[in-house]
Amino acid sequence: MFDELSEKLDSVLGRFRQRGVLTEPMIKDGLREVRRVLLEADVNYQVTREFLSRVQEKALGDTVLKAVSPGQQIVKIVHEELSTLLGEGRPALEWASSPPTVILVVGLQGSGKTTTAAKLARRLQREGRQPMLAACDLVRPAAVEQLSTLARRIDVPIHAGTSGGDPVATARDALAAAREQKRSVLIVDTAGRLQIDEPLMQELGQIRDAVSPQEILFVADAMTGQEAVRIAQGFDDALGVTGIVLTKMDGDARGGAALSIRGVVGKPIKFVGVGEGVDDLDAADPERLAGRILQKGDIVGLVERAQRSVDQEASAQLEQKVLGKGKFTLEDFLVAMQQVQKMGPLEQLVKLIPGMGKKLPVGNIDPKRMKHVEAIILSMTPEERRRPEILNGSRRSRIARGSGRSVAEVNRLMKQFKDMRKMMKQMRNMQGLMPR
Repeated sequence: MFDELSEKLDSVLGRFRQRGVLTEPMIKDGLREVRRVLLEADVNYQVTREFLSRVQEKALGDTVLKAVSPGQQIVKIVHEELSTLLGEGRPALEWASSPPTVILVVGLQGSGKTTTAAKLARRLQREGRQPMLAACDLVRPAAVEQLSTLARRIDVPIHAGTSGGDPVATARDALAAAREQKRSVLIVDTAGRLQIDEPLMQELGQIRDAVSPQEILFVADAMTGQEAVRIAQGFDDALGVTGIVLTKMDGDARGGAALSIRGVVGKPIKFVGVGEGVDDLDAADPERLAGRILQKGDIVGLVERAQRSVDQEASAQLEQKVLGKGKFTLEDFLVAMQQVQKMGPLEQLVKLIPGMGKKLPVGNIDPKRMKHVEAIILSMTPEERRRPEILNGSRRSRIARGSGRSVAEVNRLMKQFKDMRKMMKQMRNMQGLMPR
């Protein structure tokens, strides 16, 4: 997310950090570079102009020019203004005074509407609510089947129309079913088109009037850049959008849509899609998003991923092995590695740790390496995983053949595991010295 924009902005702001003294001409030159980076990232021209105007006004104040670390002060100002640009506070969903709360999901075909509807249902389910899905995209082939498959996967009930049927009647019937089944939320997936057209808007307007939604969420493909902003404006004019969901933020998006869409449309970004899995929908926190853009990481986001992905019982057992008296084995190592993999691609996780993005560049992370390690460990017998000290030359050769890896890779893994055990022993000794 924001990779290209982050790298270029960090490069420009790095010049500010390196200077002990900043003059007005230096600041103006630096901000011109920031302007170039933002425009190259496809940020709206007017949004860029207003953003830099606010930054420059604050940056040229006496508190910055006379500060001990003026460069750091400017980075702080940019962070604050980026947060403001992305929204004020953490936008929340509007809830109905009496259930069910109706959420209408709208957008163009191919933007990820159907998947987003399922992801949102999954997120609300994790929060303790009782969602129901309504499949009202009766135009696109297999749209109903796609949502039905996702609904089964996350164990959420669905009210589905028939292909070529009446989407307005389907939405109305879904609302009645949600009330009857005492569901707290109804998420309505609607039809899209390749571009905005009058029949689509009329259909969506009729569905809106039939179910009176508390939220109308426009799903925007972040990879379409400025086009997403124009389309969002069209949907807002026709339907009165209440919030934005940005999808495909894990792709090659330059970041322009995310920074422009709120400034132009005036509606908050409520969620961002960060992957293809049903759990890969994050709440849009402006301050945290700004932190990611400026490569400051997002520890809260990392903790949230861990909470929803990691087996708490297995984690507690691992912690006991690491810090307690239990012996840490290759079986434990395999469990720990699988827990990390559940949280998402390693290159994404690294970016969420403050400072790690620079110390451990994404290009140096090979996702296949973890799979190779997994294959090596799974090629061992249970006894070998519990007692790695018995792995002699012939056993290592057999493991290498079984896993399709080289003996050198097996040896490297065993050395790393030995070093890890040594480090854990040191951690236990340090824990014993800590005052209680």
